[in-house]
Amino acid sequence: MLQNAFFTPVQDISAHLGSDLERGLDKECIPERLQKYGPNQIPEQGTKKRWTIFLQQLMDSIIYILFAAAILAFIFSDKLESAAILFVILISVAIGYFMELKAVRSLEALVKMGQASTHVIRSGQRIHIKAAEIVPGDLIVLSPGDVVPADARLIYVDNLLVKESVLTGESLAVAKVTEPLPMNTPITDQINMVFRGTVISSGFGKAIVTASGKHTQLGTIQQMGVDAEKERTPLEKKLNQLSNWLIGLTLGIAGLIIVIGYFRGNDLFFMIETGVALAVAAIPEGLPIVATIALARGMIRLTKKQVIIKKMEAVQTLGATDIIFTDKTGTLTEDRMMVSAVIFGETYLDNPYQKEKSHYTSLKNKPVFDKMMMAGILCNNVDPTAIIEQADSIELALIHFAIHLGYDPKAVKQDNPENLELPFDSEIKLMATAHKKQGGYTVYAKGAFESLVDLCNFDLYGEGIGFDEHKLLWKQKVDTLASQGLRTLAFAYKEEEKAPSKDNILNGLTFLGTIGFLDPARKDVKAVIDIYKKAGIKVIMVTGDHPGTSKKIAQDVGILEVNDIPDKIWHGKDLNKSLDGADGNDLSLLKASVFARVGPEQKLNLIGYYQRHGHIVGMIGDGINDVPALKKADIGVAMGIRGAEAAREVADVILKNDKFTAMELGIRQGRVIFQNIRQFVVYLLSCNLAEILTVGFAALLNLPAPLLPLQILFLNLVTDIFPALALGFGKGEKDIMEQPPKRPKGPILDRNDWNFVVVYGLSISIAVVGIVAYADRILKLSPETINNMAFYTLVFAQLLNVFNIPKHRESFFVNEITTNLWVWGAIALSLALTLGANLNTHLAAAFSLRMLSLEQLGYSILFAFGALLLAQFFKRARILYFRS
Repeated sequence: MLQNAFFTPVQDISAHLGSDLERGLDKECIPERLQKYGPNQIPEQGTKKRWTIFLQQLMDSIIYILFAAAILAFIFSDKLESAAILFVILISVAIGYFMELKAVRSLEALVKMGQASTHVIRSGQRIHIKAAEIVPGDLIVLSPGDVVPADARLIYVDNLLVKESVLTGESLAVAKVTEPLPMNTPITDQINMVFRGTVISSGFGKAIVTASGKHTQLGTIQQMGVDAEKERTPLEKKLNQLSNWLIGLTLGIAGLIIVIGYFRGNDLFFMIETGVALAVAAIPEGLPIVATIALARGMIRLTKKQVIIKKMEAVQTLGATDIIFTDKTGTLTEDRMMVSAVIFGETYLDNPYQKEKSHYTSLKNKPVFDKMMMAGILCNNVDPTAIIEQADSIELALIHFAIHLGYDPKAVKQDNPENLELPFDSEIKLMATAHKKQGGYTVYAKGAFESLVDLCNFDLYGEGIGFDEHKLLWKQKVDTLASQGLRTLAFAYKEEEKAPSKDNILNGLTFLGTIGFLDPARKDVKAVIDIYKKAGIKVIMVTGDHPGTSKKIAQDVGILEVNDIPDKIWHGKDLNKSLDGADGNDLSLLKASVFARVGPEQKLNLIGYYQRHGHIVGMIGDGINDVPALKKADIGVAMGIRGAEAAREVADVILKNDKFTAMELGIRQGRVIFQNIRQFVVYLLSCNLAEILTVGFAALLNLPAPLLPLQILFLNLVTDIFPALALGFGKGEKDIMEQPPKRPKGPILDRNDWNFVVVYGLSISIAVVGIVAYADRILKLSPETINNMAFYTLVFAQLLNVFNIPKHRESFFVNEITTNLWVWGAIALSLALTLGANLNTHLAAAFSLRMLSLEQLGYSILFAFGALLLAQFFKRARILYFRS
C-alpha cells in the first residue's frame, strides 16, 4: 500500500509498487501479491445467523423475570403453571424472531455487488478479471459507467470525469488530471486519484492501484463505522428501566407479605406460596408479547410502504427522534443537474422549468438565445440518439433543457455535422467544436467563465459593440449565480468562411451568455419538513457539498428561511474547534441548520455532540461517507436503491423507494406505537397491581384466598393480554404529528401515568376485596365459591378497566378506545375463553373453577362496574383538584 500517492510522481509510484506503466504487472507475481495483500474486498459483518437472532430475543429483563417465575412454580410442584409461563416466553420470542428474520432476509435481497469485474493490463495484455483479484500495482482501465474497483493514481486521462458523491457528498462530477498535487491536499481535492466505489461519468483513463480492500478510503470509512458505538434504542432503555423496577417491586412486596404473614402466625409454607402468587401477579406476562406484536405490526405496515425495519425496536425510536441529520445529494435533491438560470444579453431567466412553454416562443426567435441553445446541443458529447444517464451530468442537463424547449437535438446534430472538436481540457477548462453549415463554418465553445471570457472579443449584449467594457458586468452576474450555489457554464461562438484548425478555433469568439445549473430539490421534501417542524423535529443538512449550493437547497426545502441568520450555516473547516469543546458550554452548534464541506469523521462527531446534549438523533444517508454516522445515530436510515451496500448494512431502516417522504411515515408510526405502548403498559400494570393488592389485602385481613397462582396466570394471559393487544392496534391521535417528541431520557410512564396505574389498580382491588369480604362475612359462602366470585369479579373489572385509558379531555362514551373495534373484539374473546375454561372439565379443574349461580354472578358483575365507577370518580376528582 502506498501513502500520499497524490503527492508522489507516477514514475516513483511505479518503481515502489514494482509495476510497469505500459505493461502493468507480470501475471506470474499476482498469486504472491494476493497472498500478501489479500483479496480486494472490504470485510463485512457476516450474514446474521438464525441462532443469533433467536438469542437476542431472550435478552430482555421481562423474559428473565418470567423464567424466574417458571422456576419458582416448578419448585413448588406447579408444573402446569411453569409450563404456561414457558409457553408465554415461547410466543414472545417466536414473534420477535420471525419478524426480525424477515427484515434481515429483505435486506439480503437488496444487497448488490457494485462492481463484479473490471479491466486491467497485465503482462502488456488487457484482460477482464474479478474486482476481488485486483492487487496494488495493477494497471486498471477506466471507461464510462465503470465503478472504480480500488484506490488508484491516474497516469492517463482523456476528458475523464468521475462522480464522487458517494464518497465526498459533492454532487458534480470531478474533472481528473495526472500531475502531482501539494502534500496537504484534502481528499475532496485529490483530482489525480480515483477511489473505490466512485463512478466514471465520462471520458477514459488508466490508473495504477495504490490501495486495495480494507486499505482503501472506503475501507477506512467502513472501519470507522465498525468502531462507532451504537446507542441502545430509547425503547430498550425504557423497557429495561421498567423491568428493573418491576423486579424490585416483585421481590419487595412478596418478601414483605411473607414476613408479615409469618409473624402473624400463618404457616410459613403457605406464606411462601402466597409470595409466589404475588410474584406471578406482579409480572405482566403479557407485556413482552403485546410489545412485540405492536412493534411487529408497525414493522409490517411500514414494509408495505417500502420501509424495511431491521430491528423492531427501531420503529419506536423513529417516533422518539427529535433531530434528523440528512445528506443533501440524492436525499433532498434529485441527484441530477438541471438548468436553473439563464443569462443572455439583458435577460435573466430564473427557474426556467417553471415557465409556461409559450414563454419560450419569443425567446427562440432571439438570435443570442437560439445560438446558446445550439451551443448547448452541438458542443456536447452526449449522443441524442442513445441518451444514457451515466453521461456527464451538465451535458445531460443541456440536452434535456433543449428538449424541454422544443428543440430536437438529434435533428440539430444531423443538420450541423461536426468538422472539428477541441476536447475538454481540465487546464483551460473549456471545449469547442466546429460545424459545417451552408456558406461556411460555425464554432461553438463552452467552459468556465473565467477561461472563456478572456478568449472573447465581442458579445451580443447590444449591437455587437466592444466587449471589454462589459466583462466586469458579466463577472458580477456570474458571481451572483455562484453565490446562490449554482454551477455556471459560459457559452461563445463565431462564424468562419474557412474550416478552423485547432490552433485558431478559439480566436475571436463572441460571448453569448451563461447558464446556471443546480441539482434541484425534490418536490415532495418541503411538505415533509413542514410536518417535522410542527412535530418538534429539527432537520439538519450535513453534506460535503459547497456552502452556497447547500444554502440554496436548504432554503428550497424549508430547512432554512430566506432571512435566517448566518450562524445557522457552518463550514467544515470551522467545525473541529467547536466540536473539541462539545463537552463544555459551547452550545452554538445546536443553533445550526446546515453543515457544509464536512467529512465522515465530522458527521460522526456531530451526531455524538447532539446525543451528549440529550437528543435522539436520526441520520439519513446513502453514501460510503455516511457509514460511520449511520452506525452512530440512534436511528440510521439508508437508501435501498441508490444507497451504497456498506450504508445499507449498518443502517437500522432502509427506504426501498429512496423517498425522503417515507421517513415521515416511519416517524408517525413510531409515535403511534409509543402512545399505544404507554396505554397498554398503564392497562397491564394497573391490572397486575390490582392482583397484588387483592392478594396482599386478603392475606393481611385473614380473608379467604381470592386468587390462586394459576388463576392469576390465566387472568394475565386472557383478560389482560387481549385488551392490551387491542390497545396496541390503536390508530393514534389525529394530531400526533403536531405534538413535540417525548423526552428522550424520560421513562415510558410519567408521574401522571403512574398515578393512574395506582388509581385504577386500587379501584379494582377495593372491588374484589369488597366482594370477598361480603361473600365471607355476609353471605357466609364456602372458600371455593368466594374464590370463584373474586376471580370473575376480577375478570369483569379488568375488562372494563380498558375504558379508563382515554385521556380525561375525551368523552367517556366516544373516544379512541370505544371506537376501536379491536377492543370490543378482545372483550368478547376474553369472555368466551373464560366461559370455555369454565365449561371444559379439565381446564375447570386445573384453574379450580366452578359454576356460579346467577345471583352470585350478578354480584361479581355489580362489583366490577363499581370498580369502573370508582376509578372514574378518583380520576376526575384528581383532575378537579389539580385544576383548582
